[in-house]
Amino acid sequence: MEPFEIIITEEYGSGRIDKVLSDANADWSRTQIQQWLKDGAVLVNEGTVKSNYKVKVGDVIQVVVPELEELDIVAEDLNLDIVYEDSDVLVVNKPRGMVVHPAPGHASGTLVNGLMHQVKDLSGINGVMRPGIVHRIDKDTSGLLMVAKNDQAHVSLVDQLVEKSVTRVYTALVHGHIPHDQGTIDAPIGRDSKDRQSMTVTDKGKHAITHFKVLDRFGDFTLVECRLETGRTHQIRVHMKYIGYPLAGDPKYGPKKTIDFNGQALHAGTIGFKHPRTGEYLEFTEPLPEEFESLLKKLRS
Repeated sequence: MEPFEIIITEEYGSGRIDKVLSDANADWSRTQIQQWLKDGAVLVNEGTVKSNYKVKVGDVIQVVVPELEELDIVAEDLNLDIVYEDSDVLVVNKPRGMVVHPAPGHASGTLVNGLMHQVKDLSGINGVMRPGIVHRIDKDTSGLLMVAKNDQAHVSLVDQLVEKSVTRVYTALVHGHIPHDQGTIDAPIGRDSKDRQSMTVTDKGKHAITHFKVLDRFGDFTLVECRLETGRTHQIRVHMKYIGYPLAGDPKYGPKKTIDFNGQALHAGTIGFKHPRTGEYLEFTEPLPEEFESLLKKLRS
C-alpha cells in the first residue's frame, strides 16, 4: 500500500504528531495513530519517533497504514430499499439506526452487509470493509446514498464529490425559532481538541459551507432544508449548532434537554449526480420517513 505522506507547513502548527495526524485525516483516531507510532508505521524524515514528538515546519511524515485484516463480511438479507440500480451505480435509501459499513462493535446489520446480499458486484476501491461505499451518512440519519458498482464509477462519483457538483439536500428539525427565511453558513470544520470524537468549527478545520432555508416553524422548533456545498463529517449538525440552532434529538451536538427521537432528526432526502458512464444528470428524492413525519405531526398539534 502506498504510504500516506504530508509535509508539515505552518498551517499544521507545531503540536504533537499524533494530534497533527488525527487532524489531517478525520478517519484516524489518535489512539490508532499512537499504536502505529509504536509499531514503527509512522516515519518522520525517514526515522521513527514517539507519539509526543512535536512536528516542525519542513518535516516529511509518512504513514504506512497497515492492511486491514480480511474479515468475512456476512451477507445479510436486510431488505434494503434500493431506489435505483444499473450496471454502474445504485442509490439506496438507508433507514435510521443503520451503520453504513462494518466497524468495531458493528460487525453485522450494516448497509454493507445488506448490499453484499442484494447486489452482485460492488467497487473494490475502498477495500473489503467498504465495498462500493463512496460517501457516508451517520447511523441515525436516514436517506439516500450513492453506491459504486465498479471502480470506474467509484472514481467518477468521488471526483464529483470533490468538485462539489453532487446535489445533496437534507431536511432537519432544529431547536429554536429561526427568524430569517434562509442563510449560508461558511465556517471551517475540524476535530474538537477537547473531544476527539466530535467535530467543531475551528480555524484549523477544513472549508465547509451549508446553505439552509426555513420550511416551517413550530414554536420552539424550526424545520429547515440544508443544501451541502461541501461534505465534512457531521457538517449539518456542527454548523446548525454553531449558529445557535442545534438539531433536535442530537445526542452529541444538541442540548441535554431535547426531544426523544433516538438520534438527530435529519433526513438526506435528495441526491443528484452525473452518471459515471453516460454523463446524464440523475436526481432522486425520498420523502421523510414515517417516524420523522409523526414527530412533525405531534409538533403541529
